[in-house]
Amino acid sequence: MPPPSLLAVFAHPDDESLSAGGVLARHACAGARTAVVTATWSADTPRAAELAEALHILGAGPPRMLGYADSRVPHSAPGRPRWCDAPLDEAVRELVAHLRDFRPEVVVTHDAYGGLTGHEDHVHTNRVTTLAVHAAGLERLYRDTRAPWQPSALYLATHPHSALLAWGGHWAPTGKAMRTVPDERVTATVDVTPWLDRKVAAVLAHRTEVTRGAAPGLIAPLSLPERERLLGTEWYTRHDLAPTAPAQTELLS
Repeated sequence: MPPPSLLAVFAHPDDESLSAGGVLARHACAGARTAVVTATWSADTPRAAELAEALHILGAGPPRMLGYADSRVPHSAPGRPRWCDAPLDEAVRELVAHLRDFRPEVVVTHDAYGGLTGHEDHVHTNRVTTLAVHAAGLERLYRDTRAPWQPSALYLATHPHSALLAWGGHWAPTGKAMRTVPDERVTATVDVTPWLDRKVAAVLAHRTEVTRGAAPGLIAPLSLPERERLLGTEWYTRHDLAPTAPAQTELLS
């Protein structure tokens, strides 16, 4: 049985590589169609070029950018509203258009906390994606886009409480809280160490973030064992969206 097609929806360039780079690489290597929608930054910025390089490494095709402004970086998309300020119906419609165009069986996005950082753009992306995956299958919504398409499963990229053992020492110097979920809420634990080289290369392709000391900058100086400890496992919480045999929409693990 072929692996399910997968569309990832994340807030910023680099989120896709950090949160789901292993799964994206693994599915692409297995012959699945994969793609990434990125909510923020305009297509004419250096970060967009870095995103294109990262997606090429992961086998996820060209960027699909909504082009809103990062809520903390106004110059990321001059003249466009911040992602968190965009009219909700407009944002959902744009994402529905991508869902109906790509027609994925599986959608991956941030969890309700917005991942470890709890960034407000991550949280908003979770909300917009959750609405869009349901709306995409309803024929009377957003008729100006393509024919309805119902993804079968939504996977939320998350971190269990037990991940604090690995991340805590590296995260503590940032002074930021870590948002994790009880381990029992994780429904898919994916070992991505065979694809770790691609995942790390994609993370480090986001050179702007490496330079400024964001999460890719934390990864850059680490040894291979430390990188494997932090990035070698990905965790997800699955939500079923349509009746289907589970084997058809399970992440490769």
